Amino acid sequence: MLDAVVVGAGPNGLTAAVELARRGFSVALFEAKDTVGGGARTEELTLPGFRHDPCSAAHPLGINSPAFRALPLERYGLEWLHPELPMAHPFPDGSAAVLARSVAETAASFGPRDAGTYRRLVEPFLPKWDTLARDFMSLPLTALPRDPVTLARFGLAGLPPATLLLRRFRDEPARTLFAGLVAHVMAPLSGFATGAVGLVFALAAHARGWPVARGGSQALSDALAAYLKDLGGVIHTDYEVKRLDDLPPARSYVFDTSPTALARIAGFGTYYQDYRYGPGVFKVDYALDGPVPWTAPAARRAGTVQIGADSTEIGTALRAASREGRAPDRPFMITVQPGVADPSRAPEGKQVFWAYAHVPNGWTGDLTDVMERQLERYAPGFRDRVLARATAGPAELAARNANYVGGDIGTGAVSGLQTLLRPKLSLSPYRTPHPAVFICSSATPPGPGVHGMSGHNAAKAVWRRLRQT
Repeated sequence: MLDAVVVGAGPNGLTAAVELARRGFSVALFEAKDTVGGGARTEELTLPGFRHDPCSAAHPLGINSPAFRALPLERYGLEWLHPELPMAHPFPDGSAAVLARSVAETAASFGPRDAGTYRRLVEPFLPKWDTLARDFMSLPLTALPRDPVTLARFGLAGLPPATLLLRRFRDEPARTLFAGLVAHVMAPLSGFATGAVGLVFALAAHARGWPVARGGSQALSDALAAYLKDLGGVIHTDYEVKRLDDLPPARSYVFDTSPTALARIAGFGTYYQDYRYGPGVFKVDYALDGPVPWTAPAARRAGTVQIGADSTEIGTALRAASREGRAPDRPFMITVQPGVADPSRAPEGKQVFWAYAHVPNGWTGDLTDVMERQLERYAPGFRDRVLARATAGPAELAARNANYVGGDIGTGAVSGLQTLLRPKLSLSPYRTPHPAVFICSSATPPGPGVHGMSGHNAAKAVWRRLRQT
């Protein structure tokens, strides 16, 4: 009998399997698709030689993850590549605010009235970032905080809605960039703990950047899989699990799935019926005949580029998708241009590029034209560079990755108490009604992102039980 069976080979499932195998437990992992990866895959979606990341492409949480940093992933081929600027936020007049590795450069891009405010906001946390990241991403109490005082100070700054934090800034560049950071998790700016979301992304950039993986995000998943195999773990792909009886006997079962799927497979009935999914996204992957023709010079040097004219436009777009049930007329967009740091993603002189916008959960329309009109505001002539495009709305995204219910790439709404207390109100969120069944997906703390910490935290709960039985 196996010690642990893991279902789902996304970053969290792979990390949970690795953590258990590192501690001497026998582990088998089962994945429905023909390759491992989940939200960290790489495919030729458009033309031969153009390597696209269907979901996550830039990895501020990956390079800062306490779980990944403790693993020898570089030995298995993972190499982080850094653009000159982690992120830029251009404006229609050709200027831009930037999130640079340097706090001073970032603050200077906001203008003199907000530079000092930004420095005072982030600089107290940076010297203690590694400890803070571990404490923050280990919530709830899978481990006692190593620095409870700094964590409490971070909570005072981050737990209130982002709208309150934005009031500290006097001018629009700082407000807009920070509002965009919060929108990465598709959360309304007025939501609980949304200030913490923006702070984490900013601090991650200053600490270690927003890199891409050489060759594509698949490199991270492949490194985790190779390490797992070296530890004695076994991976089965093309193996869809519909019920627990489809799996071999084991002392524990760990699911990197949505709560909905887990309830169906394990027969939990309505146990997760109150769990809410958030807005979906509409995503377009592009093969381009050259770089994106950004008007703002800073955007040409950045790996990630946020698109939104001001904080009001961003807030309006988020409300449309999350509360009003409609696609925004001027969507907030997150775009990534991996070729700025990794030219190997496309043939010489060409570029891969992706962009996504928020839409209501399960939305069935086509946002391509609206998104490209928005891009043309900041990069005139963009459409002339398009060689091919691959579009994916909520249905297509959910078909590629079953965890993206209704196109929600965060596997659950980041709003209200569910921001921190997910998927149930519990001090042991990785446990389920069955004592041998656990959940480790992004539906559990610390939530969305390619960081592996949900799998790491769940593995702790699993090995504690295995030692007791």
